Amino acid sequence: MSVFVILPAAGIGTRMASAAGSDPKAAPKQFLSLKGTPILVHSLRAFLAVPEVSNLYVAVRESEKPRIDELLAEFNLDGKISVDPATITRTIQAIEKHGAAIVGTPAVDTIKQVERTADGALITATIPRELIVHAQTPQGARVPLMRKAFAEAAADDFTGTDEASLLERAGIPVFVVPGHARNFKVTQPGDLEIAEFYLAG
Repeated sequence: MSVFVILPAAGIGTRMASAAGSDPKAAPKQFLSLKGTPILVHSLRAFLAVPEVSNLYVAVRESEKPRIDELLAEFNLDGKISVDPATITRTIQAIEKHGAAIVGTPAVDTIKQVERTADGALITATIPRELIVHAQTPQGARVPLMRKAFAEAAADDFTGTDEASLLERAGIPVFVVPGHARNFKVTQPGDLEIAEFYLAG
């Protein structure tokens, strides 16, 4: 099975802007530094270390293409780099076996379903934790299934929160690969400190 990876890096990082200081060029979170290395480079290294990955594409805004080229040259990302590829490899294996898969971790907190009101939120139900997982990345599917999911979403003008939500909506079963706390999404400034802590070992 040929494995194609699309790494989305076109965001403008509005929630992370305060961590970038006064430098507007640094605002997108994918270019912020963790232990001296941009977040995007950490992600690229993880996928480049997986032998099963056939092609890796970075989706960026047109204006950021020169910056990406500079990073590829500066950090010598044209070859395989030794990092822990276990989660990515397990996800690829799950996609090969089941057709579609994401990484997820079990919910440890009590999860409440709410109804939004003018005064705030009102609890309507408690969802059993054993029925909940926190979605992580990577997420993927066999190409025909992914195309089907995206085509149906586009036809109905539906915007999902992630690839898995499009697959689910198309009636495609999505298998969950066990993840871990270290594999989290860097979204807000405080997340950078957590990521630095994990990278420190």
